Amino acid sequence: MRILIVDDEEPIRELISYNVTREGFVAAMAKTGQEALQMAKTFKPDIIILDLMLPDMNGLDVCRILKADAELSSIPVIMESAKTDDSDIVSGLELGADDYITKPFSPKVLIARIRSVLRRIADKNSASAESGEIQVGSIRIIPKKHEVYVRDESVELSAAEFSILLFLAEHPGQVFSRQQIIHAVKGDGYPVTDRSVDVQILSIRRKLGDSPEKNSVDNGLSLIETIRGVGYRLRENI
Repeated sequence: MRILIVDDEEPIRELISYNVTREGFVAAMAKTGQEALQMAKTFKPDIIILDLMLPDMNGLDVCRILKADAELSSIPVIMESAKTDDSDIVSGLELGADDYITKPFSPKVLIARIRSVLRRIADKNSASAESGEIQVGSIRIIPKKHEVYVRDESVELSAAEFSILLFLAEHPGQVFSRQQIIHAVKGDGYPVTDRSVDVQILSIRRKLGDSPEKNSVDNGLSLIETIRGVGYRLRENI
């Protein structure tokens, strides 16, 4: 398993690298956000340890870029920082980070967090593969039967709407641009405009009983969230 360690402090990078290597992981290190984004594409890590404070860009911005990239969005991220404000933790998790650990931390605790995230993702993938179903919060999708349920109530979607919802549900919590959604659902060169994606999302929301204006889901949050200037994501905890 490959781990990318992103931190501008060399002693911390070396400490994490030493400990994860002892546990059998292959480690690579980056000290800036730009370097991390480049290495994420070339090193292809199984998990990223990402510092919140970097010299060239905020770790939250690095996480946002990772989760908006279809090639990198599935890589789990553990954010680490000396900041302990709830707002920082919430911001990181809402952007798609899988866990958050505050400095100073015990190497043993970090290793446990890494294994926990990897195990959770493996279990989720295994369960989905065995059942053929995808469950994200209150939404249950059975791809083979082209069926969608919200709180056990059947929802009728068109083929295009089903494909978009299925794609978002396969990557819960991750943000995708309209073009990424088009590419994933229809492939390259398909003559679909950004506006048509907006119309499809609006229709899906309506059929799911979801409304960002009315905040109609139980926890007061929209099921499909619009990320201004970026695109859409299906909330992971809904």
